[in-house]
Amino acid sequence: MSLTIVDYISIAVFVSVVLGVSMYKSRQKQDSAGYFLAGRGATWWLIGFSLIAANISTEQFVGMSGAGAGNAGLAIASYEWIAAITLVFVAIFFLPRFLRAGIFTIPEYLEYRYNAVARTVMSLFLMVVYVCVTIVAVVYSGGLTIHAIFGWPLIPSIWVIGVLAAAYTTFGGLKAVIWADLIQGSALILGGAIVLFFGLQAMTPDGGLVAGWNSFMGQAGDKMHMSLPNNHPELPLTALFFGIWIPNFYYWGLNQYITQRTLAAKSLSEGQKGILFAAFLKLLIPFVIVIPGIMAWILFPGDLGAASETAKDAAYPVLVRNLVPQGLRGFMLAALAGAVMSSLASMLNSASTIFTIDLFKRYLNRGASEKQMVFVGRISTVIFVVIGCLIAPILANPDFGGVFKYIQDFQGFISPGILTAFVFGLIIKRTPAAAAIAAMIANVPIYGILHLDSVKTAIVKAFPFMGSMSEEGVGAIAFLNLMAITAACLIIIMAIVTAVKPLKEPVVMPVNKDFDMESSKIVPVAGTMIIAMTLVLYYVFW
Repeated sequence: MSLTIVDYISIAVFVSVVLGVSMYKSRQKQDSAGYFLAGRGATWWLIGFSLIAANISTEQFVGMSGAGAGNAGLAIASYEWIAAITLVFVAIFFLPRFLRAGIFTIPEYLEYRYNAVARTVMSLFLMVVYVCVTIVAVVYSGGLTIHAIFGWPLIPSIWVIGVLAAAYTTFGGLKAVIWADLIQGSALILGGAIVLFFGLQAMTPDGGLVAGWNSFMGQAGDKMHMSLPNNHPELPLTALFFGIWIPNFYYWGLNQYITQRTLAAKSLSEGQKGILFAAFLKLLIPFVIVIPGIMAWILFPGDLGAASETAKDAAYPVLVRNLVPQGLRGFMLAALAGAVMSSLASMLNSASTIFTIDLFKRYLNRGASEKQMVFVGRISTVIFVVIGCLIAPILANPDFGGVFKYIQDFQGFISPGILTAFVFGLIIKRTPAAAAIAAMIANVPIYGILHLDSVKTAIVKAFPFMGSMSEEGVGAIAFLNLMAITAACLIIIMAIVTAVKPLKEPVVMPVNKDFDMESSKIVPVAGTMIIAMTLVLYYVFW
């Protein structure tokens, strides 16, 4: 795909604006609160856009769009629409507890609720997943997008994106990241709408949005259903009711690189409104990501490969390459690169926050000054991006089965344990630290054992609704169902430990008395409306 001078100007202007604005807004001298939590001054609209920009990256534009073109179809949108409901609960039940405690990191909350060991276990798990999974996947998918659309070499594309994201993250911390997210999040949604527009135009010979939508619905067929059979390999109906809630609540409520934006809120009210704003935007995301992937499957099936789900990851780039006219391609590259940089910068900032506060200051230098902590945060950011860029090309191996599935499946080694430890401790006040630690550690072997063919075969034989049996007699279970089974096992473990050795008295959590904890009055109404709109979407596309 050739680029015009207008395309190159668009790219240069976009990158310059992002770097310039983010660095200008974060130019003041910073202490640790300023660097890692933007001085706790974020307003609702910044929080909302930042949540979306941090979440929606080429992980979605490549992975989720590819899943839409593959065997999941529109059902993959459940990750977005279930997230809208999840965010409502996060705003009401999770955020008040976190802000009241005045924490910097989510693992820090575990120390207050349980003990220092629980905090360290979670910190180490998060560090491994951030550096070896999410950062790697984001830079790889970004490089793949640029490679597929513009023909640039994959490895140099990975390094360009990594260096640009690390530049403003290292300089300005979370405040720079949030302001960059505002610009890149807006460009992201606009770019997705542009691709959707040209896709609808291409669906019929005469063009037109209404005619294009009608033609699309007629040709998409079974791909436009949210409910899939119980033997579906990725999103069976059973997972929709059980398993999918685990990664959603972990991701939106307990994942540091997402929740760090809400921890930076200037008040509880601003944080809640920002989360609900993001929840509303989540309802729109499938229309600019998943549906274009299905369009690519209809319009350009020969470009997506016949059998490999990994090949379907090219769906969105193929649509851009074939439909977006010259002059707009530069903006699309900028929007997609911005999507990568937003998520990558968020992950880098959060990984450096956890390393600096939960590990470095606690175990390496308890007397670290504010200046030393910011310096360590910057150095660790650079190290993490280098590691991610070095590992990323490995994901080109077709055995990974698609970048989106790779990320979601691998996080199952930690997400059920972390979620169970938090929620069980919130509900059962006398839950001891040993129960939470046991759940987080046991998560790894239990989830790993459940991936064994012999174990899956035994489960399917005992509970046929959980999966399917191949002609060779080997059981197959979607990883979301494996997460649900893992969570059930961990709940039993925590219940047993709590019954044997409960706390004598409930833990008294710290209170940040200087923080405005007045809840927003619009939360119940707006939350109810968002849940209602989500249910309507499921009803329409069920």
